[in-house]
Amino acid sequence: MALTNILLISQIAGYVVALILSLCIIVPMSLHQDEFRGHCLLFSTGVWQETDGQLVVQWASQIYCNYTIFVGLVLFLTSIYQIYRLSMFMYRGEDSSFLSAFLDVVSSVFLTLITLIAAVFITLGFMNWCQCMIKRFPSCDLAAGNDIDKVDHIDTSGFYIELGVAQFGAWSSLSIWVGLSVFAVLKLLKYHQLENMKVSMYRERQRLMEAASNSQPHEIS
Repeated sequence: MALTNILLISQIAGYVVALILSLCIIVPMSLHQDEFRGHCLLFSTGVWQETDGQLVVQWASQIYCNYTIFVGLVLFLTSIYQIYRLSMFMYRGEDSSFLSAFLDVVSSVFLTLITLIAAVFITLGFMNWCQCMIKRFPSCDLAAGNDIDKVDHIDTSGFYIELGVAQFGAWSSLSIWVGLSVFAVLKLLKYHQLENMKVSMYRERQRLMEAASNSQPHEIS
């Protein structure tokens, strides 16, 4: 029972942290798209014009930013649901069933994978944009706030901080969901061990009953 309580409390705490970190993906990425007028800087590049110092941007697909925001929303909603569900178990002094624990393992592993993809998108896509920025500026963060693309009317004042926070949120979320996957697997293994114990006890009881039956003296006809 103690192990069950520890796992349950650990899962609830993990989902609370996952909830907070999901906001670190959703909020900055949404702000970025709003400031960039719907454009996504991930994997975008461009050519600096010598005449006016402006950047002719070759915008990458918006799917990169949309995907990361979508993943953040999925993590947010899943965390809220799991916090509520597990808190109810804790309040009632119960725990999930074997099937529910199995579904937790599957969902946690799936969410870990899509979070990994989002983290890679943000990291590599941001690096690609920064490689373009350092062709004109000493560092990528110094490009923030400069009017580098008047044609698209983008606001570059916060892109470095926003993408930095989103990158932190994505990789931190990945580590948390790996931990939640481990907790889910441990709970599933616990249920599996309990099931094996029940089967073993049943077989042992059957064996003892048969032994007791065979040891009784037969009636003399």
